[in-house]
Amino acid sequence: HSIPSSMAEEAKSKGNAAFSSGDYAAAITHFTEAINLSPTNHILYSNRSAAYASLHRYAEALSDAKKTIELKPDWAKGYSRLGAAYMGLSQYKEAADAYKKGLEVDPSNETLKSGLADASRPRGPSSNPFVEAFQGEEMWAKLTADPGTRVYLQQPDFVKTMQEIQKNPNNLNLYMKDKRVMQALGVLLSVKFGGAKGEDTEMKEAEPVKKVEPEPEPEPEPMELTEEEREKKERKEEAKKEKEQGNAAYKKKEFEKAIEHYSKAMELDDEDISYLTNRAAVYLEMGKYEECIQDCDKAVERGRELRFDFKMIAKALTRKGSALVKMAKCSKDFEPAIETFQKALTEHRNPDTLKKLNDAEKAEKELEQQEYFDPKVAEEERDKGNGFFKEQKYPEAVRHYSEAIKRNPKDVRAYSNRAACYTKLGALPEGLKDAEKCIELDSSFTKGYSRKGAIQFFMKEYDKAMETYQEGLKHDPKNQELLDGVRRCVEQINKANRGDLTPEELKERQAKAMQDPEVQNILSDPVMRQVLVDFQENPKAAQEHMKNPMVMNKIQKLVSAGIVQVR
Repeated sequence: HSIPSSMAEEAKSKGNAAFSSGDYAAAITHFTEAINLSPTNHILYSNRSAAYASLHRYAEALSDAKKTIELKPDWAKGYSRLGAAYMGLSQYKEAADAYKKGLEVDPSNETLKSGLADASRPRGPSSNPFVEAFQGEEMWAKLTADPGTRVYLQQPDFVKTMQEIQKNPNNLNLYMKDKRVMQALGVLLSVKFGGAKGEDTEMKEAEPVKKVEPEPEPEPEPMELTEEEREKKERKEEAKKEKEQGNAAYKKKEFEKAIEHYSKAMELDDEDISYLTNRAAVYLEMGKYEECIQDCDKAVERGRELRFDFKMIAKALTRKGSALVKMAKCSKDFEPAIETFQKALTEHRNPDTLKKLNDAEKAEKELEQQEYFDPKVAEEERDKGNGFFKEQKYPEAVRHYSEAIKRNPKDVRAYSNRAACYTKLGALPEGLKDAEKCIELDSSFTKGYSRKGAIQFFMKEYDKAMETYQEGLKHDPKNQELLDGVRRCVEQINKANRGDLTPEELKERQAKAMQDPEVQNILSDPVMRQVLVDFQENPKAAQEHMKNPMVMNKIQKLVSAGIVQVR
């Protein structure tokens, strides 16, 4: 197919779908688009004629029906459309002629036969009084003669409504709620309706008249399909059945059977990429990763050609990524999988794909670490770092300790030594992180506690430093470095308690303390705020508070932080 004709087919399919769902206006838009792309296709004019007729736009329906016959004079359906358009315009003789001409082309056509019978039946007043009542000038004469309806003729909206009904009597039911129309109908049919004084409209028993229903709306005729289209539709239905059987086999883990069904579905219909992605899922389960990837690549390529939803393209790419992850466990190369997941996320941001990407990146990192792991090289690098540390070349020392850690991420000594370097360089947060890593890797490694305590002491967090040193002493009660640390902390805390700090020291201390979440919690606790007020203003209550160890712990924390001063 050329590009315009395939686009015309697509527009026609959309028109057929809109027509089937009753959206005739949308159907007309799609058929018009198709006609612009393929102006000599008689079926498109026929289908648009049916859509116009369904909207009671019979003049346009007639024009399209004539064009259909002009393009394909030997096609019976064109005459059927022409007859329907004339019937809608109440031009029964022309309708009958159209149906007769159609029967010359196809003498056994049932649609044309019943159309001819309908067009040829007599249309006196008895046939449809509702329709006939509105024909010609007689309507206005009757309405003027009746005193009840004469007044309505002064009202422009009533006159307009009656003109609309006269143009298309089949639309009468749209105006039935208007009591003026009901009264006018009564006059035109010589039926007396109640309602002059506003009561409910009903026929009086005195003059029984056989109620005549308006003619039912003609059912829209189904869209005309070519032989090729009909076959295609049947193949698509068959393909769907195969897919369902494939799904059932997949759930039962009958993988070979599932592949057979999905492959058959693909042969029947190559315009649905879900058959490819489903078969790829089976290959993935079977460990046939190459086949899975091939199917996913085909699904992406075909999906783009057919302008499939981005979600379906993303699904195919994610499945391919999953196969590449499985292969990476042997090839030790996660990069193709990571790239594929990233591509899938640009199509559609799916949480499942995002998780798979994160897992692949994590696996790649772990693999790199495993490949890089070498305790012997780690030892050599740490020794080099120690040499630079002794020479007070701390940046160089950090570089070698970092390499040692990469080579052996579980070596506590490398973390401990790098923490000492960071402390010397004044990079206290980095040093603290390394010291904490030492303790995390080996809680009995006392050097980790002395490093951490020293950094906290430098940060003037004497309470926290004290806790760290005491924690270390639990593992090694006689460790001199830890005991010295405790002594230094006690000196600083006592200095603060005695109020021996300079105003600058006190101010710095308080500012630091106010950033401590524990201090913030104490100060925002209404009970503790009352306790602090009592300490200042109510000595008797203060004595009671002093008996509560929890309260006193919090007070001690505030004293140490320099927030509360003891005089």
